[in-house]
Amino acid sequence: MSETISDDELTRLWERHTELEFATKDAAATIATMTPDSYVNHVPVSTGGRGTDEIFAFYSRHFIPKMPADAALRQFCRTVGNGRVIDEFVFSFTHDVEMDWMLPGIPPTYRRVEIPMVAVVPFDGDKIACERIYWDQASVLVQIGLLDPQGLPVTGVEQARKFEDPQQPPNELMGDAWEG
Repeated sequence: MSETISDDELTRLWERHTELEFATKDAAATIATMTPDSYVNHVPVSTGGRGTDEIFAFYSRHFIPKMPADAALRQFCRTVGNGRVIDEFVFSFTHDVEMDWMLPGIPPTYRRVEIPMVAVVPFDGDKIACERIYWDQASVLVQIGLLDPQGLPVTGVEQARKFEDPQQPPNELMGDAWEG
């Protein structure tokens, strides 16, 4: 059985991991924050890897070097407890590089994207056991111009706006359902 660490320490470890990914851009140091049998799963497109070798290859070849120049995370909410961190945030970027971890095979469109994401990050002691990252791929495709939302129950950047500001009006996908 692994040791139990404090919620504050879990938060510190997760923040260090993301700093190594996004600021330091050091795949080896990022991997050092994870258990040897950890896995990464970007759920909408099933990208990532399992185990040190696959995750190192993923971070060093597909994730870190394929990050748009202006990529940013806007923290919305964090829940910490029971050996895990759950982050809700908006990931924003200009699609200026082929992002094979998010948009495999899609050349840069140079369009702006803002997408709500959820990261579920369980720990085993003081190491990350896995990362499960969720987002709405249809919204990403609408925002880069590959999916026409007309007649479909999908939204674009409005999704991020409503996520961050619940005072935004509901979408019009349900027609007049909101009227009394």
